[in-house]
Amino acid sequence: MDRMMVWLLTAYAFTVPWEYSMEFGEPWGNVARLVGLVLLAVAIPAGMARMAKGELRRPGLVGVLTLAVLLWFGMTLLWTVDLGTSLATVRGFAQELAVVCLLGEFVESGEDWLWVVRAFVAGCGVLAVLTLGNFTSAEAVASEQVRFAAEGQDPNDVARFLDLGFGLAGLLVAVERRWSAKALAAVYLPLGVMAAFLTASRGGMVGAAVGLGGALTILLTWKRGARLKVLMTGWGAAMLVGVMVPAGTLERLMTIPEQLQSGDLNQRVNLWIAGMRAFGERPWVGWGAGTFPLAAKLAPYDTAHNTLLSVLVTSGLVGVSLFAAVVMAGAAAVWRTRGLVRIALITTLAVGVVTGMVGTVEENRATWLLLGLAATAGRVVSDGEETTEAGMGAGAELQTAG
Repeated sequence: MDRMMVWLLTAYAFTVPWEYSMEFGEPWGNVARLVGLVLLAVAIPAGMARMAKGELRRPGLVGVLTLAVLLWFGMTLLWTVDLGTSLATVRGFAQELAVVCLLGEFVESGEDWLWVVRAFVAGCGVLAVLTLGNFTSAEAVASEQVRFAAEGQDPNDVARFLDLGFGLAGLLVAVERRWSAKALAAVYLPLGVMAAFLTASRGGMVGAAVGLGGALTILLTWKRGARLKVLMTGWGAAMLVGVMVPAGTLERLMTIPEQLQSGDLNQRVNLWIAGMRAFGERPWVGWGAGTFPLAAKLAPYDTAHNTLLSVLVTSGLVGVSLFAAVVMAGAAAVWRTRGLVRIALITTLAVGVVTGMVGTVEENRATWLLLGLAATAGRVVSDGEETTEAGMGAGAELQTAG
C-alpha cells in the first residue's frame, strides 16, 4: 500500500494548482478535495500496516508543529464567535495539513519526492493552459477584459500557483534524465510567465520575479556555458509578453510603483487596520478559526490579504507563533539539502512568503503541500538517502544514495 500512497500523493499534488476549475458539487467539492479524501481513506489502513510491521516513522519537527497548529485551531472552537464557520474551517484545515504528515511518512526516497514535484509542476502547467484558454475565449475577447484566469479561479491565486512552480520547474530542467521530461519542464517557464502576466496580479508579479530569479539561478548554475541561451530565451519570452498581453493588462501591472508610493495597496491597508483593531481586542487566543471578516467587522467575502494578520486575528499570538514555527522549521529542513535542490526550495519558500504578505494562504492546500515537500526533502537527506547533484558542468541528477 505504500506505493499506492505515493501515487495518490502524486495525484493530489497534480490537482492542487487547478482544483477550483473542476467542481463536483456537494458533498464532494473540487477535484483536489476529492483526491484528498481518497488519500486520507487509504492512509488509515496503510498507516496501520506500517505500524504492525514496526515501520511507522516518528513525525519530524515540521510534522509535530503542524499537528500543534491544527490542535490550536481546533481549540478555538471553544471561544469562537462563529461556531459554524470555525467548524468548517477546522475541518478543511485537517484535510489540508494532513498532507505534511503523509509526505513525511510515505515518501521514502529522492525519486518518490521528485514524482510529487513533477506532478505539482504539471498541475501548474494545466493551470497556465486553462488561463491562456480564458484569454483566447470569445467571451473574453468580446468583453475586452483586462484580467484572465482559469475557470473558477481567482486571478491572484492563479498568479501565486504559477509563481510557486517556477523554481521547481527550473530544478526539473536541470535534473531530469529524459529529454522529453526536461522539455516539458522547460516549456512551463515561458508558458507560466505568459499566464502570470495575463492575471494582471500585481502581487503575483512580485512573486514571479522571485520565482524566475530562482529558476534562472538554477539554470545558470547547472550549465554555466548556457548563459547566453538562457538570457536569449528570457528576452524572447519578454518580447512575447509585450506583443500578446493586452495593453490594459500591462497598464494595470505598471501601477505597482504607484500603489507602493500611495501606501494604499489597492485598499489592503484599510483591511489591515481593521484587522489590527480586532487583534487588539483578543490578542492571545484570537476570535476563532475562519472568523476574520466578522472579527474585523468587514463584509463576509473580505479576507485579510495578509497571511500572518489573518492567523493573528483568528488564533491570536499563540496561533501565529506556532504557524511561524512551522515555516521556520521548513526553512531549516531546506537548509539540510544542498545544491540545486536547496536553491529550488529556498525559491519556493520565498515566493510563498512574498505572496503571503498580500494574500491569505494559511488555508490553502498548496501552502501545506509545499511545506511538506520542504520537510520531506530535509528528512530524506538526514536519513542518508541524499538528494545530490552530480556532474554540475555536464548536467545534474537526483540520486538516491543508500
